[in-house]
Amino acid sequence: MSTEVIVYVLTALAALVIVLTRLRLGRDDGAAGRVHVGRLLLNIHTGSGATALVVWLVFLVGGGSMSDNAAGVVGILALALWWVVVVAGLLILVRWLPSRGKHAATGTEDTWSDGPGLSVLAHVGMLVGVGVFTWAYLTSVV
Repeated sequence: MSTEVIVYVLTALAALVIVLTRLRLGRDDGAAGRVHVGRLLLNIHTGSGATALVVWLVFLVGGGSMSDNAAGVVGILALALWWVVVVAGLLILVRWLPSRGKHAATGTEDTWSDGPGLSVLAHVGMLVGVGVFTWAYLTSVV
């Protein structure tokens, strides 16, 4: 399997993580975890994720039709946005950290999964995927 195919598959998986995170945490009734995730963080994750996806696809699909300078700027912009998504996603994982103290709330569950497994898989997977995107860009594979 070529690196280019891997990048395209990881791009589709990254889009899935962005959409599912929004669906899971965007409800008003709260989501699973121990700590509430604010709307601002969720909006940063979704907004930068959607923008990163569009800019990254422009870079991947239009790479041959852009000049080297334009493609380089678009690629760097896309990677910067992907890294914002990764940081926001890892901050979203904070909701699973155990809380201690007299007034600490117990964790809540939802129908998506039992515990943090799905969130850890998605957001650590996003970290690995964006690392692959960065490596592929720096080595001129894509």
